[in-house]
Amino acid sequence: MSNKINASRREFLRMSSMLSIVGAAGTPFALNLATLGSAAAQNAPGGYKALVCLFMFGANDHANTVLATDSTSWTQYLNVRTTNEAGSIALPATGVAGGVLPITPVSSQAGRSFALHPSLAELKTLFDNGRAAVISNVGPLVVPTTLAQYKAASVPLPPKLFSHNDQQSLWQAYAPEGAAYGWGGRMGDLMAANNANPIFTSISASGNAVFLAGKTINQYQVSASGAVPVGALSGTLFGAPAGSNPLKAIITADNVNLFQKEHAAITSRSISAQSLLSPSMAVAGPAGVPNPTQYTNPNTGVLANNALAIQLQTVARIIAGRSALGAQRQVFFVSMGGFDTHDFQRTTQADLLAKLSHAIAYFDTTMGSLQGADIRNQVTLFTASDFGRTFTSNGDGTDHGWGSHHFIVGGAVKGNTIYGDFPVTGLKHAQDVGSGSLLPQFSVDQYGATLANWFGLSPTQINDVFPNITNFTLRNIGFMS
Repeated sequence: MSNKINASRREFLRMSSMLSIVGAAGTPFALNLATLGSAAAQNAPGGYKALVCLFMFGANDHANTVLATDSTSWTQYLNVRTTNEAGSIALPATGVAGGVLPITPVSSQAGRSFALHPSLAELKTLFDNGRAAVISNVGPLVVPTTLAQYKAASVPLPPKLFSHNDQQSLWQAYAPEGAAYGWGGRMGDLMAANNANPIFTSISASGNAVFLAGKTINQYQVSASGAVPVGALSGTLFGAPAGSNPLKAIITADNVNLFQKEHAAITSRSISAQSLLSPSMAVAGPAGVPNPTQYTNPNTGVLANNALAIQLQTVARIIAGRSALGAQRQVFFVSMGGFDTHDFQRTTQADLLAKLSHAIAYFDTTMGSLQGADIRNQVTLFTASDFGRTFTSNGDGTDHGWGSHHFIVGGAVKGNTIYGDFPVTGLKHAQDVGSGSLLPQFSVDQYGATLANWFGLSPTQINDVFPNITNFTLRNIGFMS
């Protein structure tokens, strides 16, 4: 009986902690500030490494992002994706003004040629230079699945397919909406002992993300300004210079009420974390991490700020302070929204992918000369999204799909390659579950396990983080050196 009571109390405290974090305005996720010592930080295998998850909320249309352009494929593409003149989502051909951008993977696929969306010029350069790769047709799977097995439901299938919230959660946390922890957070759990300050293991520059939630490590959220301070603890309060002192005493005081007790503990740790991170981060600008240039909106030709690039600048500023923080392993989360292109897809996606390409190129350049050092081999960025979209058009947009193509960028990436057999272009083929929605070739578990292997997790730890990986013969897709 006592064990059940203790377990219930621990669960209550955990939930209290979560509620306190959400309810305390201005309080970042700041748990597990225990200092394990610099010795542990120096023992991480392979020196410093960071993973950056770039999530495209809303479900990016993969079929206009990476395209097959050989004659047979292109004919099929135009037949299906050309609708009325005003709303057609088909892109112009290679060589035409504003046409798709040809790429030549070093591992050719017989009879196939490929291109990227016209807005991905910077990403094409990274691909051509060997620092970016494409993973073809990735999505949630429980076990390897054929089209016949899918139609017969004869094998376990991912729950709640085609639902935004649930598939976002499945990509990040192997369970539908309501999942408690994600694979980024679980990797953080296992690698946090390599960091002098474990609180800075899992960091989001884009709000709360289940991807970064661990069993023992909780994500630390930052803004474009850096560490989020608890308000009114510096300067004057109600006109009194010393007013912040009693305020701090009140909000950090111990209490018999469990909610207040946990809130006070979290607030104390938040104050301590902010005091550590703020002086450690490099400044934004010429004296530290350069500010991103503006990007060009391909629809209007107008220059504008790129919020995604600013998120990645924040990540770069924290990475620049890795030595001061005693960090050897870090997982980051950045994101952008707007990819649910049921309507106006050509113009909407063109602008979104222009931001994506510009931001990734900025980050690559920044990592190539961060405080005078090239650390691109130590930092890997990868994309993720709810799901792909249908190959068929609903007029001027697309609908919810399943598998999708994704990018991996960094110096340790075996780039200039498309991994996996690129799907047949068109409808009614072995990977078409309906309307051109793709049955995934690679599971999210295989995708994540390949990154985890590079990050330094052992095979046993990878089994722990990715519960379905043992169902797949291929554990490592091979895109990391």
